[in-house]
Amino acid sequence: MNAPTDLLRDPRLYQLAAVGQAADAVACIGPIPYITRCLDSVEYPQTNRWIFPVVKGASAVGLASVTRSPALARLTAIMLTIYFTLAVGSHVRVRDFGLNATAATSFLLFYGALAATGPADD
Repeated sequence: MNAPTDLLRDPRLYQLAAVGQAADAVACIGPIPYITRCLDSVEYPQTNRWIFPVVKGASAVGLASVTRSPALARLTAIMLTIYFTLAVGSHVRVRDFGLNATAATSFLLFYGALAATGPADD
C-alpha cells in the first residue's frame, strides 16, 4: 500500500481534523480579534458572520463521524474543499496573498486530499 494514501485514509486523521474544526468554531463564536481582522480583510459582511461557528461546528461533527459513517466524513471533506475554495477565492479577490491566504490554500489542499481518497472503511 501507499503510505501517504494510508495516512490520508486513517480515521484518526479525520478525528484530529474534527478537533481542529471544533476549536475553530469556538474561536469564531466571539470571534477572536484575529478572525475579525481576517474577515474584515476579505470584506466579508459582519451580518453574515454568524454562519462560521455553525458551519465549522457541523463540519467537526461530520469529520468525527468517520468510524460510524465514513461516507458522511468524506462528504464533509468534500464540502470543506468547497468552503476553502471559496475562502481562497475571497483572498485572491482582494489581492490578499499573505499568511491567511496561505493557510486557506493549505486547508484547501488538505481537505481536497481527504475528499479524493476518502476514509478507510475497515
